[in-house]
Amino acid sequence: MFEDAVDTLRRFNRSYTPRVGVLDDSFLDTGRPLAAARLLFEIGLGPVTVHELRRRTGADSGYVSRLLRNLEGDGLVEMRIDPADRRRRVATLTSDGETAWNELDQRSDEIARRLLSPLSDHQHQQLVKALDTVDRLLRAASIELRSADPADPVSIAAMTSYVEELSERFPGGFDIGTGFEPDELDPMTAPAGEFVIAVAHGDVVGCGGLRPLPDGSAEIKRMWVSREVRGLGLGRRLLEPLEGAAAERGYAVVVLDTNGTLDEAISMYRRAGYEEVGRYNDNPYAELFFSKRISG
Repeated sequence: MFEDAVDTLRRFNRSYTPRVGVLDDSFLDTGRPLAAARLLFEIGLGPVTVHELRRRTGADSGYVSRLLRNLEGDGLVEMRIDPADRRRRVATLTSDGETAWNELDQRSDEIARRLLSPLSDHQHQQLVKALDTVDRLLRAASIELRSADPADPVSIAAMTSYVEELSERFPGGFDIGTGFEPDELDPMTAPAGEFVIAVAHGDVVGCGGLRPLPDGSAEIKRMWVSREVRGLGLGRRLLEPLEGAAAERGYAVVVLDTNGTLDEAISMYRRAGYEEVGRYNDNPYAELFFSKRISG
């Protein structure tokens, strides 16, 4: 099945790339290759930092810098110091760059219309649905899971996002209290525990931790998935390495708690095989409690 998917994806690439000019030295007859045209388009959407350009394109720092120098040399892009953070540079379009951007946008529309024009309205709907599915699945495939130290600044930033979202969603807000103190973070550190982050184009978009409990079970904590990647199955993907770590460390049972307002998380836990049990802690925000026996 996996090899069939590989063959299908490669066949799609061979069919699609020539039709949109990806293989041309001059993308859409603009006089620029695809990479430079893509960078120009992203800058045209609004002033953007070099870091954000790297994130959007997935390109390395040196390559993005070379492309920016070329665009700057052509008089299309202007680089300025970010007033909000003087360590960063912001790219903006010049007046010539705006003209080039409008031309690129128009030609991109034209090629899309040429591709769609032979199809019926029903086929348009089919294509839109299929491409939306492809986009979501490829976004999911680009997310990388990594083990991390829960005290690392990147991990703390992810858990801070977790706290901020719960504060928005819980009727009375959410106060993590001493949740960032060593006595709370250390149990999620290997070898006794585990902490996993999810990274997409350099940005952390999810996290989850595992810690031992006095009764010999392990508890999953700090499960968070960014809104921008929600619905891509990332929550289930985060559970898998945490459960795997629990099995490797000899824990027979994994437990977790959650709040009743987190409907999507509750559904995900149930689909993952967690069964509702009685209260096992004094967490004032917890309303539902789940348990799963781990084999391994």
